[in-house]
Amino acid sequence: MSQPTPATTELPTPPGDMTVAFGVADIIVVVVYFAFVLAVGIWSSIRASRGTIGGYFLAGRSMTWWPIGASLMSSNVGSGLFIGLAGTGAAGGLAVGGFEWNATWALLALGWIFVPVYIAAGVVTMPEYLQKRFGGQRIQIYMSVLSLILYIFTKISTDIFSGALFIQISLGWNLYLSTVVLLAVTAVYTIAGGLTAVIYTDALQTLIMVLGALVLMFIGFEKVGWYEGLQEKYSTAIPNIIVPNTTCHLPRADAFHLFRDPVTGDIPWPGLIFGLSVLALWCWCTDQVIVQRSLSAKNLSHAKGGSVLGGYLKIFPMFFIVMPGMISRALYPDEVGCVDPDICKRVCGAAVGCSNIAYPKLVIELMPDGLRGLMIAVMMAALMSSLTSIFNSSSTLFVIDIWQRIRRKASEQELMIVGRVFILILVVISILWIPIIQSANSGKLFDYIQSITSYLAPPITALFILAIFCKRINEPGAFWGLMVGLAVGLVRMIMEFIYSTPSCGEEDRRPAVLKDLHYLYFALILCALTAIVIVLISLCTPPIPEEKLACLTWWTRHRKAPAIDLKNYKSEEAQINPANGESDLVESGDLGDKEKTGRPPCWKMLYLWFCGLSTGPTPTLSQEEKAALEQRLTSIEEKPLWKTVCNVNAILLLTINVFLWAYFG
Repeated sequence: MSQPTPATTELPTPPGDMTVAFGVADIIVVVVYFAFVLAVGIWSSIRASRGTIGGYFLAGRSMTWWPIGASLMSSNVGSGLFIGLAGTGAAGGLAVGGFEWNATWALLALGWIFVPVYIAAGVVTMPEYLQKRFGGQRIQIYMSVLSLILYIFTKISTDIFSGALFIQISLGWNLYLSTVVLLAVTAVYTIAGGLTAVIYTDALQTLIMVLGALVLMFIGFEKVGWYEGLQEKYSTAIPNIIVPNTTCHLPRADAFHLFRDPVTGDIPWPGLIFGLSVLALWCWCTDQVIVQRSLSAKNLSHAKGGSVLGGYLKIFPMFFIVMPGMISRALYPDEVGCVDPDICKRVCGAAVGCSNIAYPKLVIELMPDGLRGLMIAVMMAALMSSLTSIFNSSSTLFVIDIWQRIRRKASEQELMIVGRVFILILVVISILWIPIIQSANSGKLFDYIQSITSYLAPPITALFILAIFCKRINEPGAFWGLMVGLAVGLVRMIMEFIYSTPSCGEEDRRPAVLKDLHYLYFALILCALTAIVIVLISLCTPPIPEEKLACLTWWTRHRKAPAIDLKNYKSEEAQINPANGESDLVESGDLGDKEKTGRPPCWKMLYLWFCGLSTGPTPTLSQEEKAALEQRLTSIEEKPLWKTVCNVNAILLLTINVFLWAYFG
């Protein structure tokens, strides 16, 4: 394996001919792995309490710190991240790793600032927090709908696209066949298992993914001659066929620096530090997929410990994803670094460039038999885990924030079934979305994932920061701030779609606001703009009375809320079903069929088990027990010892983080 392969000059083969002889060992590994994952899912779903909303959606509030940390990492590191980060690394060098290192700060903010407030407020979803904090309905509905749109257009679609690309390059299967099989397996274990299945399988997948990626990293580094060799080979990784009179084929001169020129850089440094922090706070501190992980912690110390572990884990993607992407370009400049549109079309089906195939290409070419199978199984599993988390969180949002609005009197049984059906609908939408992804040139889709986020997310970041730290903010300010932010973001997004990025050798004819205003700068400006609108309108309208803010802001998180709820403050006429949110965790569901006391028939038992509805009589709690349970679920007390342990670890983590930024800066 170790002798260098002679450089060849013939044209790279199109992906159709790339079907690698998938060894028998590989096939066995894939089958065993998937059987194992299903077994874990079923085991954990039998153990967990799935019959209540609190059990299905929040894993029964029983998770310890290490599955939370691993799950924070893996619901973020899907196969999309592997393909996207390695691809951008191949195209532009190290700077994209800063996206990962920036997350450390946001994760600590999550554990120390945001989660204490969320737990004290006793909420299950983020829109529900806003609803308690501001009253009224409009913000909550806006948030739920916006989150669902963001999930479908950024997360679900890109994950499926990248997973399908992986299968296509590695197995030579048809794109549709592989996607449908994948989604079917995913749906089965999400629907049958709820969040516990997701959290346990996540912990396992993260482990294998990271180990496999580390093995690949060492094999790759050995191939190019370690870091010095990579610096030398990457700088000379030029394809044989270039577009004359252009510089597109040359690797960037600043490829090995994180901090790049604030005006001409592809990822300018002020954007990487400040603009990206806006997106990171949205992603890690206000996004349902991530926060749901931390809210399932036993207590606040476990949530903080999970944040710290997640932060440590986020240090590694730079080394095992971004750098292997660069190695892939150094080893296969003709395929990964192609610039001529016709050749790129032949290599990967996209005229704009083939950097997306950097990681799969490396796996296929360098991994030994058996390990290659494991790596592919894990990539598929990673895709499944991120899809599962998104399906689960979207159905939570839909059921609790939208369905309970339409049907005020819905029973717990109805809510559980609606959640399951909604997941099936999402799966169908995702499958229909595949041809659109395929026809959108694949280069575009991936560049756009961060930029779509930076057009839609900054107003939400601004709102949450102000909601937690500033008591003066009220409902009209928040709502109109979000609306202004959305309008400005949509204008920029639509312009982005009208004017496409020029390919190699074309003149850039886009308006200056697109050409010269980097999307990370735009995110920063949009966040500031929204904050200004929110503050101004709030100051012009009456404040929310002080006593209604107990437990809902950083300053009032230790005050216990009186019986009155802000829900009645704005909307006496729109009485919501009070069994919204946390009280679902307390009342363990009135299944509405008390009269059927005999044992149901077998098929009914099986159906009830699959939908997680209990077959026995449900326990009823007395008022005192209810109050005690509510107290335990909303407690943010910590034992002094563990509080200190968490704080020391957090400081250590930040020190390492700052050192890394300085070293690679």
